[in-house]
Order: sequence, then structure tokens, then C-alpha cells
Amino acid sequence: MTIPAYAPTRYMRDRDRSARITAPLRPFAWPNPDADAEEADRLRRALLEQDEPSAVLVRAMREDRTVTMAQFRQALHRGIDAVPDAPAPLRDYFTMLEDTPAWVDRDKIALGARTLRRVGTDAADVLAYGSLLGGYNNSGPLPVLTGSGKLTGDRTLRRIAETGAWWYGCTEDGGLERFGDGFLLSVHVRLMHAFVNYHHEHETDWDTAERGLPINQFDQAGTLGLFSITFLLHTRVLGVRYTRREADAVLHLWCYVGWLMGVDDHWLPFDLRKGLRMMYRIGSASPAADENSLLLAKSLVDLPLDSGQTGFGPMRRRYEYERGLSLATTLLGPAAVRALKVPTRPPWYPAARIAVNVTKHHVIGRFPAGKRWLQRLGERRLVENRQRILGGEIASVAAIPA
Repeated sequence: MTIPAYAPTRYMRDRDRSARITAPLRPFAWPNPDADAEEADRLRRALLEQDEPSAVLVRAMREDRTVTMAQFRQALHRGIDAVPDAPAPLRDYFTMLEDTPAWVDRDKIALGARTLRRVGTDAADVLAYGSLLGGYNNSGPLPVLTGSGKLTGDRTLRRIAETGAWWYGCTEDGGLERFGDGFLLSVHVRLMHAFVNYHHEHETDWDTAERGLPINQFDQAGTLGLFSITFLLHTRVLGVRYTRREADAVLHLWCYVGWLMGVDDHWLPFDLRKGLRMMYRIGSASPAADENSLLLAKSLVDLPLDSGQTGFGPMRRRYEYERGLSLATTLLGPAAVRALKVPTRPPWYPAARIAVNVTKHHVIGRFPAGKRWLQRLGERRLVENRQRILGGEIASVAAIPA
């Protein structure tokens, strides 16, 4: 198939290597795993598409100087009517954000959040060694991360904690209501992404012809899938049980988060089958791991070995390191782990988690009292994990680089 002139060269650049990485997903994407001509064209164009409403607002702030960051923060945290003589671009932006799509079901979002909190500490493991590490096999957007230093060296743990703060905000009770933490943090990150795009397009030598836009719809849809579709698959691998209603509610929650963060309506909303197909097609068309991928992957998997970061003794640090490698190999598959030059390990830790989770989720959790206990346990473990990751400090998301 001929790639049009507008398609960035990263699209399908490493078809064979990407096929090996995404092979475990292909059976789940049947009966039509491969993109037809129309969808392939849509994927290509997505590399050059951005969140236009946020781009308009950033231009009003950086070029026209008609909107200030103080006005944005006031509108975000107190409502647009709290901004005296609110500029039109700012009012339009928040009117758009508060015009919730008709497909959004608040009851399903509440169920999805409750379901995610029940997963407990397995959620953090899957997000780190499944979603985050697995995402590094798409090297397209990674120069944005390595260039900022956000996920390298001593700042790795803080960046993970910041991502966790956003995840906790989105999954807490009421977190996605208008003034909930999940809503506020998602909109904050959305505008931060638009500032990053503006910076790279106007103030650096970013190669759009090769990589597409720094933060584009192709990569945003893929990232959304990592937090939703991939998360469900990986936690199920570890023995977590969801009813169909609960799994649908989890996907519904993340579709709304995606909408809040500027993911195009073309990719939303999705059910499990549609989401699996989307993730397979995005993964198949993504460029394979490069030097940025290897740097980020090493920084993540080596994190437990850094005593200054973990506060653990030598034996516990080695255990956490080996545990992470065992998780990564099982969740991503040996081919995906080797592509990142990460050591492979037998599935000793996932096997232990499966034994524990089958007992908890498939036996105890089938009874109402047992499910309530699981809910309390999962939520308590999440709170403990959040407090432990930075030695008691509760992280928030990074400031907008205005």
C-alpha cells in the first residue's frame, strides 16, 4: 500500500519488528485485525492531528496574549463564571469541557472507578511493568520524554508518582465530577500537552516529517488504550476477575478521561473488542524501540536497585528488581522485553499473584461480604502505596511549562 506524501515516515517503518511485538494481541483483534484502507489512512492522518481546542487556547496565551495562566487556573478550579470579563477563547474552552457528551454515563464511571480501586497494588505493578514499559516499544513520541529528563535518572520515580497521582484522581470516588481531582488533573495535563506541542513546533528542530506532531492523536489514542484495554488484559493475566458489566464500566471511565484530555471522537467511545483492535493496529504501525526506548526502559526496571529511591535494604532491592523483570516478561511477552534490552525472567512472581488473586477475586469476591472486604483491602493498599512511593510525600502532576 502506498503511503501518501503527508504520512510521517515513522508510520509502518518497522513493520516486521512491530508485528513480533504485537503478535500476542492479534488473536484478540479478530475477525478483522488489520486496518482496511480507510482506517489505515485515518491512522496516518492521526500522526499529524493534535488537540485543536487546546492549541487555540495556547495560541491565545502565547501569541495573542489575550488569556493568562492565572485566568486558566481560576476557571479550572472555580469555574469560568469566576473569571471577571473572561476572554472569549477561555470561555469557549471551558464551555466545551463542560458540555459533556451524551454517551457519558455517570453511574458507569462510578462503577468503573470502584472496580479499579478494588484491584489494589496489582494496579500499580501493571501500570509500571505493563502499560508504561510496554509503551516504550513505540519510540515515536519518546524524544519528548528524554528531552525533558522527566523519565531519566533520579527523576524517574517522581514522574511515575505524578502519573500515579493523576490515575488516583481519576479513579477516586467523584474524581471525574467537574471539580474532582481527576477532572482537574486531566484538564491540567491536556493544556500541558498543548504547550509541549507549541514549544516543539515553534522553538525546537522537531522533525514532523519523520515523527508527526510531538503529541498527536495516534499516540494519545494508544496511551489511552494502555491505561484501559491493556490494563484489563494484564490484570486478568494476574488473576483479577471482572464481570462484563465492571469491565465495560472501566472502559467507559477511560473513554471519558480520553475525551477530557482531547482524544478525538473517532477513537471514542469503545468497547473491549473495538479497543483491542485499535491497540493492535496502533501497535503494528508504531516504530520499534530505539535508543530513547532503551534509556527509558533501563531507568524504569533499574529503579528498585537505587537505595536512595526505594529505602529498601540490598536483599529487598534485588527482590523488587527480579520481581519487576518477572512481571514484565509475563505481561509483555519475551519478544517485547528483549526489544527493550531488558533481561527476561521466568514467571515466578505472576504465578504467585495468580494463586493469591484467584482465591481473592474468583472465590472470596463472589460473595457480597467478600467483595466488600476486597474493596476495602484494595483501597487501603492503594493509599499505602501512594504514601510509600515518595517516602510519605503525596505527588501531584507537573506544572504547565508556560
